[in-house]
Amino acid sequence: MAEFGIRFFLCNILICILIWFLIVAKRVLQHVFTSRMQFHLWFLLFGILTVPFLPFCPLTFTQILSWPGAFCNAVSSARGPVTEGNPAPYTSGAVKQINDFALSVSREMPSMIGLLLCGIWLTGMLVMVLSMVKALSRLNAIKKSALPLQNKNVRMIYDNCLKELHIRRKIPIYSTAFLKSPVMMGFCRPRIYLPIHLISDLHSCAGQHTERPEGHFQAADMRYILLHELQHYRHKDALAGFLMNFFGVLYWCNPCVWYALKEMRNDREVACDTSVLNLLAVSDYEAYGNTLIRFAGKVSLTPFPFAAGISTTMKQMRQRISNISSYKKPSVFRKIMGLTAFAAISIILFGLAPMFSAHAARQSRYSWKIPSDKVSAIDLSACFNGYEGSFVLYDLNSDTWNVYNPEQATLRTTPDSTYKIYDALFALEEGVITPDDSFMAWDGTEHPFEAWNEDQDLFSAMHASVNWYFEQLDKQIGMAAIQDYIRKIGYGNEYVSTDVSSYWMEGSLNISPVEQVELLTALHCNRFGFAPENISAVKRSICLSSAEEVSTDGRTFYGKTGTRRVDGQDVNGWFVGYVETADNTCFFATNIQSDSGATGSKAAEITKAVLSELYLWHF
Repeated sequence: MAEFGIRFFLCNILICILIWFLIVAKRVLQHVFTSRMQFHLWFLLFGILTVPFLPFCPLTFTQILSWPGAFCNAVSSARGPVTEGNPAPYTSGAVKQINDFALSVSREMPSMIGLLLCGIWLTGMLVMVLSMVKALSRLNAIKKSALPLQNKNVRMIYDNCLKELHIRRKIPIYSTAFLKSPVMMGFCRPRIYLPIHLISDLHSCAGQHTERPEGHFQAADMRYILLHELQHYRHKDALAGFLMNFFGVLYWCNPCVWYALKEMRNDREVACDTSVLNLLAVSDYEAYGNTLIRFAGKVSLTPFPFAAGISTTMKQMRQRISNISSYKKPSVFRKIMGLTAFAAISIILFGLAPMFSAHAARQSRYSWKIPSDKVSAIDLSACFNGYEGSFVLYDLNSDTWNVYNPEQATLRTTPDSTYKIYDALFALEEGVITPDDSFMAWDGTEHPFEAWNEDQDLFSAMHASVNWYFEQLDKQIGMAAIQDYIRKIGYGNEYVSTDVSSYWMEGSLNISPVEQVELLTALHCNRFGFAPENISAVKRSICLSSAEEVSTDGRTFYGKTGTRRVDGQDVNGWFVGYVETADNTCFFATNIQSDSGATGSKAAEITKAVLSELYLWHF
């Protein structure tokens, strides 16, 4: 909750920027957009306002575009072959024991600032909800006191308006003494409420030639008002009112959102005015505007939430009158241009949506750019046995990929001990250790694993995943140099915190399974431009095949596990590596996640089962 409070606060800053972008876009394109389009533009904002509360980070536009290719691959090959044909299984490979030692870390203590922000936000929402409940209780009291409309003249005008708008539904209409403005209420069961003073002021001039008393209605005035209210019904503005109030409660603390909602309410009335004008002759535009002007003082406020009416503030009324006086029915060309501009803004906001996710920082994704014809989807759900995770395999010769669970395959998470592959490489490049001299004496500090309580070299430290050995390497390399190396090889999100003991296992540095495979490929082919002897030393340190296996079968198995243990529970397990033959190499990465039991050893078991099934290795 504390983490959400901080991220929600940051999202609100971005939302303010977006709102001003929409306002500027509306101003610049006001002669392109129709009034209805300008109103609908605010619904895009509603979509963005929803994003911070989603339990996931929205997909980017490029990820959506990649679906058709992935689907076609999945249909064409439920389990894409790694090589041509299925060769006979290889003899059982002798593989060294895979040790998976991991220290437990504690989740960070909740930020007091985050908790404070959440507390203020929730308290404000409670006050807003109570205020809304109070207003609704007053509204219910008015509903109970309202009477079905009895005035025959108004009833006749109303029936004619229903026919004019081709509305077959019999929407109830009531009169009440407790409202100053006509309103439309209800979405599922809409009703119109007319103030009694407007009905009593109705002055029909039919058959008379007397002047209208100042401030009194004629039948035409009542018709205009009823047409306006029925346009609210036709365009489902009651639902828009509900959404405006809903987001007003959620974002009560954001003044930009409140300003946007005020503008949206005004745009709703302008759009409704335009819909009425489209029904009228040009000669009637002035009369409709005069109706609003004449009774602006009587219909200046709508005191209840979830209601749509003709009422606005005097400032907004002047804007509406200006719109009416200059209104011209939009041409086909203007409508097309407006739709094009609307679509362009929608695409921009859709692409920006992941930025507004409160979970975006925790669930960053790798933007994988690979031709769809090189990727095959494979179904390995039986091997994963309920674990959430992914498997990625890359065949170097054929330059093809086999992926289980593509969404998880591009999701970044902590690398844990798999990062030690590259940590060792950086130390070798810096000369902290050498391929021939990587010895480091144990300082006598007791560690929870017996294998850690002794002197180490690169090979023993990698095999037993000895944290203290690699922490000492990091201290000698220096965090500035580590950051430079991370950027040079493009390791995951390339973010390194200042804590040498935790940046690779507590969340600051993150990487996806796809990136793990790409880096292993680059390491194997030495695309980093590092010293060949250093590359060879790292390869030897992660070699899991016995000497007998390498000499008799000609294939070598490399791998490194990683486990993230949080508060005593194993929540993230890795196994990455490759199988090397005389004429080809296949690289793999397996990641599993769970509330418990997700270890590197379990990921290694899953990987072995998959490699056996794909005839790459028989365990």
